[in-house]
Amino acid sequence: MMRVALARSVPAIALVIAAATASAAESADVVAAPETAFTASALYYAMRDQPDFTVGVASLNHGAFRLEARYNYEAHDAASVFVGWKFAGGDEVTFEVTPIAGALFGSARGFVPGVEASIAYGSLDAYIEAEYVRDLEQSSASYFYAWSELGWSPVQWLRVGLVGQRTRVVSNGRDLQRGAFVQLRAGKNATLGVYAFNPDSSERYVIISLGVQF
Repeated sequence: MMRVALARSVPAIALVIAAATASAAESADVVAAPETAFTASALYYAMRDQPDFTVGVASLNHGAFRLEARYNYEAHDAASVFVGWKFAGGDEVTFEVTPIAGALFGSARGFVPGVEASIAYGSLDAYIEAEYVRDLEQSSASYFYAWSELGWSPVQWLRVGLVGQRTRVVSNGRDLQRGAFVQLRAGKNATLGVYAFNPDSSERYVIISLGVQF
């Protein structure tokens, strides 16, 4: 769901850096320990024709390694855990791709392979998260989930754009939920977002998200 896409809130980090010593007569390569960051986000779904609910996502990122946990994400009253490895690069055009694999348990049980990816150029960026939920109890209940964003940041603290998602946690007869969003950033550590889905129809609803990073 960075949703404020949670994966998007984590900056790209190099695993190894080269540094010069203070002495002009000699230099050495200094290997830095992989940086560790913890991120968490909560998304409150304000619905019109079904009970409101909250989705929670937390991740621990150590260098390129990611450990992620979610609740109410793939299904109501279900939790999932994932491991992944990030590949990043680029100069003017930057990108991140993180293949993930996880398990779903609780009200639903399944195996969930997927990918989180983003690309940015100047003030423009795009993010997509896609996964296939393979239901282990009923194969016909397996489904494809996706969340995508196209964003523009006219200033550092503001991001606006378009959003779409394909999900089972919203039941309104639409296969694809679509809308627009506004995000406000407080430094590098907090993001507040408002997502308005299906604003032109009676199936409209709003997601309010809050993400933090430590």
